Amino acid sequence: MIEFGHRTHVGLRREHNEDTYYADGDLGLWLVADGMGGHEHGEVASALARDVLVREVGNGVELVRAIQIADEEIIRHSTRRSEALPMGTTIAALRVTMGNQFEVAWVGDSRVYVWDEGGLRQLSQDHSYVQELVAQGAITSEQARSHPHRNVVTQALGVTDPQSLRVESLRGELRPGMQMLLCSDGLTEEVKDGAIAAIVARQDLTPQECVEHLILAALDGGGSDNVTVILVRVR
Repeated sequence: MIEFGHRTHVGLRREHNEDTYYADGDLGLWLVADGMGGHEHGEVASALARDVLVREVGNGVELVRAIQIADEEIIRHSTRRSEALPMGTTIAALRVTMGNQFEVAWVGDSRVYVWDEGGLRQLSQDHSYVQELVAQGAITSEQARSHPHRNVVTQALGVTDPQSLRVESLRGELRPGMQMLLCSDGLTEEVKDGAIAAIVARQDLTPQECVEHLILAALDGGGSDNVTVILVRVR
């Protein structure tokens, strides 16, 4: 049995919430999208990504292809606008199918984590400037947390040309006791993985209560950005 919790919060320093999410156990689809673009266009981009994924996955389209279609549709929508500013969004999505098989796919720096007997592990890998520096050995993961360009993403729907878009994905099988965490960087900017793990590990909390604790931790940490969290738990 799968149970889940979900919430988004504007944070303490932003006027608009450009994050959006979707959580549907019947469809077996959960996603987080973090919009960017100013003038509220980030909200449009993230909502478009959500709507396209729900439509395409509902029509039987594979998750990676659905994300590619979302990229194309956001670009089409953006080119019809008169403003020069592009709009884009990250995406982190989880799809669960028959037999508890799962697939996660992502673009940008919204993240997917798994929690199991081995603890909390990040499944996704950020498409970001600082992650490239970490991969090159130029800086450490800890230095990346405070790097002045830590919010620069190298891939985003609506911004990256479809020919260059790199939708990464992983497949696996959900087992009893496993949990999948999807979040925007509003959580990971403010809360370290160890603190996230301590909350997710609490079996006395429901998934929704875990989500509320994670949101509060992000706000206590400064709440500098919109924050969105989904937690999916397998009983």
